[in-house]
Amino acid sequence: MPNIAEQLKNAARILSRSDIADAPRQAASLLCFVLQKDKTFLVAHSEYELSKEEEKRFRELTERRSRREPLQYITGRQEFFGLDFLVTKDVLIPRPETETIVENAIEILRGKDSPRFCEVGVGSGCISVSILKNVEMASAIGLDVSEKALQIARQNAERHEVSGSLELKISNVFEDAASEKFDLIVSNPPYISGREMENLQPEVRDFEPAIALTDNNNGLTIIRKIIDDAPEFLKANAFLVMEIGFSQSNIVREMFSSRVWRRVEFLFDLQGIPRTLKARRGD
Repeated sequence: MPNIAEQLKNAARILSRSDIADAPRQAASLLCFVLQKDKTFLVAHSEYELSKEEEKRFRELTERRSRREPLQYITGRQEFFGLDFLVTKDVLIPRPETETIVENAIEILRGKDSPRFCEVGVGSGCISVSILKNVEMASAIGLDVSEKALQIARQNAERHEVSGSLELKISNVFEDAASEKFDLIVSNPPYISGREMENLQPEVRDFEPAIALTDNNNGLTIIRKIIDDAPEFLKANAFLVMEIGFSQSNIVREMFSSRVWRRVEFLFDLQGIPRTLKARRGD
C-alpha cells in the first residue's frame, strides 16, 4: 500500500496536470482533511500507509480538485478573520481582502451603546459573524436573496455563538428590510461584470454562486442600488462600508451625492487596489 510520501507525490502530479497552482501544498491539504491530521503529521509520518478506505477517499478528493473544484468546497471549511466557517456551493468562499470590511466595522462600532448594523448579501455570514464576535454589544440583520445562503449563515452564527444577535431575512437588497436606522451598513455585493465572468479562473466561474458574483450587467447595478437606498436606513453620521471591484473606484465615487454623504474614501488591499469604500452619511 502506498505510503504518505508516495500518495502526496502522485496526487501533486495529478493536480499539476490540471494547472493547479501550488499542487504539492493542495495535495497535502487534501490528505490532511482525509486523515484528520495536520501537516506536521504528514512530515513526521511519511512512511505511514493509508488504509484502503483512506486511499480511496484521497483519490476521490484529488480527482474533484483536479476538475478545479475549490478546495474549500471539498473540505467544507474556510478560515476568515481567525474563525473557521462552514462553506458550500451556495455561498461565496470568504477571502482575505474582505477582512477589511470587518476591521473597519469593528472600529466604527466599538464604543457605541448597543450598536446595530445591517449586512446586504450576508452569504456565509462571515462578515456579520466576525463583527459580532468582536463587538459584544452589537446586533445585526443579515439580508440575502438566497434561502440556502441564509441556512449556511445561520449555521455559522450558531457555530460561533452569535445567533442571538443576528437576525436573518430574505430580501433583495433592502426590499424587505424593516424600516429602521442602523449605525452601519456593510456589503460585499456582486460586482463582477458579465463580460469579466467569462475570464475568471474555473474555480470561481464554474463553482461559486453566480448570483453572488455578478449582476449579469456591468457589475455596478447592485452597488448603485445600495448607495442610493442606504441613506434611508442609516442614522445621521453613520457609515456604509462596501467591497467593490477592480478599477471601479472612480465611477463608484460619482454615485455619491455630496448633498447626502459627508465623506467617501477608498481603502486599498495588499495589491494596492482600491477594494473597499467607506462612506459617511451626513447629518
